[in-house]
Order: sequence, then structure tokens, then C-alpha cells
Amino acid sequence: MIYYNSHNPFYKSPFGAVKTDEQIKVRIRIDTAVKPQSVSLRIWTGENELRIKMTQDYDPVIFSCEFRAPAEPVLIWYYFIIETRSGTKYYGNNKAQLGGEGKVYEYPPDSYQITVYKKDYKTPDWFKDGVMYQIFVDRFCNGNEDGSVKAKESDYKIHENWDEIPEYGHEDYRANDFFGGNLKGVIKKIPYLKELGISVIYLNPIFEAYSNHKYDTGDYTKIDPMFGDMDDFRELCSKAKENGISIILDGVFNHTGSNSLYFNKDGKYDSVGAYQSVDSKYYPWYSFTNHPEEYECWWGFKTLPNVNEIEGSFEDFIVFSSDSIVKRWISEGASGWRLDVADELPEKFIRDIRREVKRENSDAVIIGEVWEDASNKVSYGELRSYLLGDELDSVMNYPFRSILLSFLHGGIDGERFKQEIYSQHENYPPESFYSLMNLVGSHDRARIKTVLGEAPVEYNLSLHEIANYKLSEDKEQLANKNIRLAAAVQMTFPGVPSIYYGDEAGMQGYKDPFNRGTYPWGNEDKSLVKWYKDIISVRNGTDCLRTGVFKLDYCANDIISYIRYIRDGKDVFGNPKDDGFALVVLNRSADAGRWVEIDIHETESEYLYDAMDPNYRVPVIDSKARLHIHPLQCRILLDKQASGMR
Repeated sequence: MIYYNSHNPFYKSPFGAVKTDEQIKVRIRIDTAVKPQSVSLRIWTGENELRIKMTQDYDPVIFSCEFRAPAEPVLIWYYFIIETRSGTKYYGNNKAQLGGEGKVYEYPPDSYQITVYKKDYKTPDWFKDGVMYQIFVDRFCNGNEDGSVKAKESDYKIHENWDEIPEYGHEDYRANDFFGGNLKGVIKKIPYLKELGISVIYLNPIFEAYSNHKYDTGDYTKIDPMFGDMDDFRELCSKAKENGISIILDGVFNHTGSNSLYFNKDGKYDSVGAYQSVDSKYYPWYSFTNHPEEYECWWGFKTLPNVNEIEGSFEDFIVFSSDSIVKRWISEGASGWRLDVADELPEKFIRDIRREVKRENSDAVIIGEVWEDASNKVSYGELRSYLLGDELDSVMNYPFRSILLSFLHGGIDGERFKQEIYSQHENYPPESFYSLMNLVGSHDRARIKTVLGEAPVEYNLSLHEIANYKLSEDKEQLANKNIRLAAAVQMTFPGVPSIYYGDEAGMQGYKDPFNRGTYPWGNEDKSLVKWYKDIISVRNGTDCLRTGVFKLDYCANDIISYIRYIRDGKDVFGNPKDDGFALVVLNRSADAGRWVEIDIHETESEYLYDAMDPNYRVPVIDSKARLHIHPLQCRILLDKQASGMR
């Protein structure tokens, strides 16, 4: 038998990503029946190959070696080579490339990954402790006293009824229908968000633009008039700060709108845009193949001309100048940026943004829109370095969404859930892993209630059916139970849970534009809102659920369980935090309860107390907790210190 497990600190220490210059120890178990003549660790950094001879450890079947991580951030790839009298064997990563247990191969295998990040890499602690709320401004709340909405353009459609379905299905659809949500509306609802337990608001783009989504920026220096003005923005930041809430802005720097101050295709701005003249000062920002009609644009959308991000005058305007866009809005009160389509931004550009934003506010956060494993993402043939210490603090954690929903839907079992989560835990530096934007809903995905209510796939429906689809009563009940499970995981996982506006109120809808409906003020699912308030309160009141140690425990079939804990008054980053222990157990089965018995050695408490049900407790006997989990139930069990029981 040959065995190695990168998720087990006995076989690789320290676990997961390592700092530059950090010492690494690797062990592999080789049964004496194999009779190896030599055992080597093959390491590859993309430029250099190194083979390290492994020696027998204190146990004759254990071979080990130590080496120092490189002085510069990089990804290390490695596997084992075992020479025997009968030939060469290899031990490498599993076929799914998830780390953990690997397998024996007769040929050079897939490699394991070690992420080596800058030793001084630091992400904002306030962000790690946060709960985020994403707002699509036009659809959240109209804060005008008279409820008025004034069209900025003559071809805008203003919905007369707040509860109407967004426009859809027109061949010339230009995302130019509006409901009237604005910054005054966000200000008006700050008391609600504070009561909900929110500490971070992420706003979809708010700068002047033609469309309702504002990803076609017209002027980076101005708030869109339909959303408000600079005074409204300053008031929002001030009122939010008074209530312990930070504001994150959406930075769309890969492209502008064709109807913008800079491109000015329709001549709506009092400027000489790049479309109008090759002599325009903005002309170098864009790439024309045949001026003015043929130009590079984002994914073929002619309304979204691409920019050359590292062209000198553009980067000065966005990044470097004393009053650059990224610094200006931080100075006006924003606490960070979410970078749209980060995969399509040059790495130099992202590094420059990070450096300049941190100079303006060292505690600002930089989040990237990355949909895959950001530690090893290859974009346009280039291996990206998002999380090695000089680019992003965090990314939108779409893998978390995919893994969690796949488990809840029955696409993967508990064991696969554990493997996929641990793979991310292993690959991401702790500073970023505990800062991940853990979302289940967003403006780019169908509403979570629609997904978890087992709505039919879209290609089986007409566009009219998609627009008007509502879950049946029994499917809605199923969805609400699953939403509670998803929210419970969000609020007890490392990272920053992100709620897409209205998910907590039970909003439904397929993907864009139907996932961008209006918040149902006065018609919320009040029981669901209360659940979110309660579960967020548990997270906000329990240090170990935010920055405590995270360890997946028993995971199989319909069950996942994991523990969070803090000992000796310090969290995983060495910051002073309250001691505490939490055990989270979830049963996804809709049909049957499950008995589970879980070993726990991280608490001396005689009982664990249910965070959501004060009348329920579980005895801890011989360091074991045995409990019954009902169908579609999640229990969050806290020890005396975490629960406040004294």
C-alpha cells in the first residue's frame, strides 16, 4: 500500500497554502511489501524542476523530506516517485484534482498544488467579520418622498407599478426599463439592514450610464442622476458608517459604454469621443480595427467597447493620478471595490489598483469577479496570481455556491462536498479563504428560491413561461426549507456570507432580467426574513463562527458536519477573540432523519446547546456527541462559552 493525504497535517505540514520562505514537511506511507529502492518528491514551479530524496522516518514505512518554500510567491506542483525492483511507481493527485487522498499510477500523474503567497499578505479584518448584502439599486427601494421617477433619456420606460415584471423579449432590448430605486432608497432602508445584521453593502454599479444595470459606464466621476448625486452618496456612506456598515462599489474598468463621455458613439456627451475622432484624447483607450464602426468590445456587445487598461492616460485616470477614480471614491467614503470581470483585467492593472487603493486606505478591500478556483485560474492562456499577495483580497466565491447547491440538490454526496471544500481550503491562503465572498445568489444567477424549489430547467419553458413562473405551494415549502439550510451553512462557514437583495424575503425568478425584480416591500416572507435575522445574529454573536478554526468532520451521503473553534483567546490570525466551540450538522434528506455520532475533542463542555432552539441540548460523553437530525434540518450546536451559557 502507498498512501498520502495532503489534507492531513501528518502527511503535509503546514496544511494548505504556505508563506514565502516557510519550511514544509511532507511524508508518504509505503507498505514494506512494496520494498522501495528509492523515494523522491518531484517539485515543479513552472520554471524549475527539483527532485528531493525522501528518507525513512521514525516509522520504517514512513518516508519524509523537508524543503523551504520559494522566496517569491508562486504555485508549486508536486508528486512522488517510488523506484522498486519491478519498476517505477508514481503517487499523485486524484483524477478530480481535489487534493487529499491521491492514487498510485504507472505513469507521471496529476500533481498536487501548494500555493506560496507573500508572507506579509494581509486582508482587512473588519471584512472577515462581516455579513454582506448586495443591492441592484434600481430594484431595491425608491427613497423619493413622493415616489417619483424621472426618466433621464427619452427612450426610457418607467414602470408605473413597482411589482411589474422587468422588460424582456424585445429584439432591441437595451436594459432601459426602470423602476426608480435610488441611493435615497438605500439610505431609507439602512435601519432594516442594520436590524437584519448587515455590516457590508455591495452596490452594483452606480455611476452614470445608459442602462438599468450600469455596467456600461458613461461617466466614472458622477453618480447616475436616476440614482442620485454626490450628496446622496456621501450621506449614504455617512449613515451607513454610523450604523456599522461599509459600502463596496462595483468597478467596471474592462469596458465603458458606447454612450459614454469617452466613446460618445451617439454624441450625447459634450466631448470629442474616440468614436468621433482619431484625434480624441480618449482614442488610445480603445482598439479599432476600422474606425469608427469596427472595434473590440466585451463579448461582442457593441454597446460595451473594451478599453486598453494599461494605456497610460487611461490608467492615470482610473488608478494613478492624485484624484484617480479608484482613490476618489474611497476618499468620498467607500470602503473598497469589487472588480468586474477580473479575468479580463491585466494583472499589472489589478496590482496597480491594489497598491493605490491601499495607499488611500490601507484597510480598504479589493474583491474580484472570478468564477472558478482563483488560486490556479488560467485566463486567456495565462496562469493568474490573484491570491498570492499583491492583487486581490477576496473573490466572489461561485465555487462555494456550486458545491453547496449541488449537495442540496443531490448532485454530490457529503464525502464529495468535503473533498471539494477542503480543496479550496487547501489552495487558498488563510487571509483570502476567510475573506471569500460566500454567495448563493447574485445578479448573474437565477434566484436561489427558484433554484432550490426545483423549478424546471429553462430550455423546457417558453420565454413567457420563464418570465411568469412561480413555484407551486409544495415546491415553495421545499425551497424555503432548503434556503434555511443554505443560509445556515453560509453563516457558519469561514468567509463573508453575501445575501443578494430580496433572497431573504423569498424573491423568485430565473436569470437576468428575472432575477432583478423589485424588492417586495410589504409582501416579504416574514418567517424567512426572521430566519435570516436569527441566523445572522448567531454568526455576529459568535467569534468562532467567523474567524475560528474550521474542520470538516463526518461527511457522507446526506450528512455534512464541521466544527469551528477558538482556544486560548486568539483566532486563526492571532487576533484577540472569545473562546468557543461550534458543531454544525446538516441533513439534506427530505424523507428521513439520521442519527449521527461525532468525535469532538476541542471542547470540555458537558453539553452542546442549539443556537436556534434554547430548549435543545446534546450531551458530550467521552468526547462524542450523538444526536438525531430531522429531514432538511441543520443544527448549530455551541458549547457554554460560545452559547453564552454560564
